[in-house]
Amino acid sequence: MKPAPHAATAHKTVVLSAGDFHFGSGHTRITTLLGSCVSITLWHPRKHIGGMCHYMMTERNRAADDALDGRYASEAFELFLLHVEQAGTRPSEYQAKLFGGANMFAGTPRGKMDIGPRNIEYGRKLLASKNIALMAEHVGGSGRRKLHFDIWSGDVWLAFPEGENAEIRNAYG
Repeated sequence: MKPAPHAATAHKTVVLSAGDFHFGSGHTRITTLLGSCVSITLWHPRKHIGGMCHYMMTERNRAADDALDGRYASEAFELFLLHVEQAGTRPSEYQAKLFGGANMFAGTPRGKMDIGPRNIEYGRKLLASKNIALMAEHVGGSGRRKLHFDIWSGDVWLAFPEGENAEIRNAYG
């Protein structure tokens, strides 16, 4: 994770709202704003392809004929797997980063309103289930996060204004 870039570069920007998903290549930047929701970025370091999801909840009871809904982690992950397969790649060839899951309901007792921690743990389990390396995470705490994911480089730019107590892990050392 790096500070926001100073120099502007010509690129396509895709803005994700809650429940949105994007997978692609080229000079594309995906951006989103997170609270208790979680985003996973997936990036293929050799092919420079990847994507990002923005999910709100872990899963739902879905009928077999229902379309995949990116608001749910399980279904957003299925979307990733479909795109990974269409690209002729394997999930284990990708690197992942995990963001969000903040407590946006300060002052409420832990339990039913513990949406953020559930979203974080579920995301970790999904990635582990397909042997996808989790390279970095900035999760939990309180406050909003703004992300920019540059598909061409795999870099994620993070702003965490007024945020506090985030859990930060980095596989780079």
